[in-house]
Formats: sequence, C-alpha cells, structure tokens
Amino acid sequence: MKRPASARNIAGVSEQKIMIDNPPDTDIPEGASPSLLLQMLRESGAQRVLTQKPVDLGIADNPPFPFLAVVAQMEMRIALLLAVINPAIGGVLLIGPRGTGKTTCVRSLVDLLPAVPTSLCPEGCLPDGLVGDSHQSDLCPECALKAERGEPLYTMEPIRLVELPLNARLEDVVGGINERIAVQQNRVRLERGILSRADQNLLYIDEVNLLDDIIVDAILDAAAQGHYTVRRGAMAGTYRSRFVLVGSMNPEEGRLRPQIMDRFGLRVTVRGLTDDEDRLEVYQRVRAYRAAPARFVAEWAAATTAAREEIALARELVPAVQLGREAQTLGLELITRLKLDSHRAEYTLFEAARAYAAADGRDLVSVQDIRAIAPLALRQRRSQFMDDFFARQSEEDAEIQYEIDTISGNAS
Repeated sequence: MKRPASARNIAGVSEQKIMIDNPPDTDIPEGASPSLLLQMLRESGAQRVLTQKPVDLGIADNPPFPFLAVVAQMEMRIALLLAVINPAIGGVLLIGPRGTGKTTCVRSLVDLLPAVPTSLCPEGCLPDGLVGDSHQSDLCPECALKAERGEPLYTMEPIRLVELPLNARLEDVVGGINERIAVQQNRVRLERGILSRADQNLLYIDEVNLLDDIIVDAILDAAAQGHYTVRRGAMAGTYRSRFVLVGSMNPEEGRLRPQIMDRFGLRVTVRGLTDDEDRLEVYQRVRAYRAAPARFVAEWAAATTAAREEIALARELVPAVQLGREAQTLGLELITRLKLDSHRAEYTLFEAARAYAAADGRDLVSVQDIRAIAPLALRQRRSQFMDDFFARQSEEDAEIQYEIDTISGNAS
C-alpha cells in the first residue's frame, strides 16, 4: 500500500533527510519555522554534541622551555648532560637560590633524552642483557611465557623525566596493593611505585631537602642497590630501580641529610647571572616563550634535534672510553690532597671524565677532561665534622700510645 504524501514529506523535508541528525536549513522554505520534529532532532542528535564548544578541562599543553635556549649557566647544563650520557655518574644536585632556573633547566631536558628499552610488563620485566646484569630468571611467569613464544617484551621509548612530588606517600614511592583490583576482582596484587616507574629514566626531586626522612631512606636504598623490595603481609615484590637522580634545593629552606647528599655524583652551585646583557637576554627569551610557546620551541627545534642525536652517539661511545695514565694520576692526586674519605669521589670523577670525553667524540680521557669536571665531582665532599672527629681520635690514640710506652719503659 502506498503511503500518503503527508507521511513522506513534512514541512518540505524528505523522509531520508529526516533520518539524519542535521537537516540542512536550506531545505526549509524562507520565512517558515522548522517543525517541532526537526527541532527535536537538532536538540537530541549527534550534531548537538558536535556543535557544542569544547569544555576547557584546564589541561596545560605548553611544551617545555628548550634546553639550548637557557642563557649561560654552563656548569649546570654540562652536569645535566653528563648525567644523561653516563648514568653511572650518580646524578646531579643543583644548589642555589630560587628563581635561578634550576627547575626550568631540568624539565627542559625532556626533548634531548634518547630512546631506551621500556618494559611492556606491569612488573617492569626486561630480557637478559638490556639492563646491566639482569637475567632471564628475573622475568615474571607471564613474561617468561611470552619470551618462549617469541613475543616482544619491550619497546624503545625516550627516557622520561619522572618527578617526585613533595606530598608523595611512601606507598606512592615504593608501591602497594592495587585497591581497584582487590575490590573488583577480589584478589591482591602489588602495584609498582614511582621508584620502579623511574627505572631507566630520570627521577627529579624539587626541594629535595624538604622530603620526609622515610621517603629519603627508600630512595637511598633503591639508588644504592638498583632495585628494592616491597612487602605487604605475605606478599613481596622486587622491582628494578636504576635511575638518574636529579635534585634541586634552596639552602635557605634547610640542609640536606649527608646520606642523600653523598648519593649525588655531581654538585652544582647555581647563582644568578651577573652580566647585564645575559640577564636582559633571559628576560627577552622568557617573554617570547610565554607569548608563543610553540613558535619559540619551533625556532630551537633544529638545534634540539641535533643535540639529541649527539647525546645518543655519546651514550653509545661511553663503554669504549678508557682512562689515560696521566688522567688517573691527576685524579688520584687531587683526591689525596683534598683528603677525601669517600671512595665515591674517584668513581664519580672518572665516570664524569669518561662522559666528558665521549661527548667530545673521543675514546680516551685526558688530563684536560679531569680538570674540566673536577670541581663538579669533588665539590662539597669534604666534611669539617669528620675532620674534627679524626683529629680528636688521633689525639686520643696518641695519648693511649704514650701510656703504653710509659708502662713498657717502667717495666723494663
């Protein structure tokens, strides 16, 4: 039976056009208002969603300030690059007043960081040979099965900058029980913490001197061993945590515990610039960046790409860099004359020198390399407290020896 024309045509709009969500306004006769049905379609169809203005979620999308656009501050920038080139250095500590660009410089590293193997497993498993002395037996049961089937266990991703907030709890830092899985699936599973997620990445702690002692102890343990263990009742999990530790602090706000101070390989004293032209250049660059961040970053894109490639090449060269005999002699003599007790002094000094040579494309550390990085590696490693302690101990030992000699003389 043929449908009546009135059923197939409403206000001059065909049946096919009624079925779509956005009937064109041009199909409505001039001067005529759309029917109630068309209004309902417009208000309830997909076009209503598409025509709405996007909601501002407050998400920032500004790219970081380019590392190469930082004015002067050569010592700070060299120290950060050396730590990226050779993670064995042990990280960097930036000490200075607020407003001198410490945090900006650290965060600007993200565009220079090369790619490293990143685990696809929630437990952070990586196959043998990719991370130091890891072994196949370190794989969890699921990853072991994947390895047998030849499935990929990792992807190559750029090194990330993982920031540790000051309000982080111990469970956030080391990990704990996944509450969502416990409630939804009625089973207990340990969740990785920030230290595990920082594996093979940079861990940045702003205002590191204000961290709670319990958080500091957890970081020290992970940094020293390259892994840590979480225990929750009968459950336990061991996670890799080999990261480059970068910290910044303002000494006006408090001192840093000696235990964590010694974990930083390089120490940089950051001061405000004293040259008028440099300070003016800082103002102009910051102003240009805030006015148009994307455009400012694009102006430095070519230089940033070239620098990232150079860093990747230097990282590949580091294992082949050797210490020259003269460089070894100079480094050990410096440590002896400065009366440094910590053996981390020569380790940091020589590893930083190897990174410095690799950055220059050389496979042999020279005396000039030692001279260039010695202040960074040996600064603030002396302790007046320990000097006084050993001095008092020497006096006491001398008194004891005097009494022993006196008694021996009287007996003879």
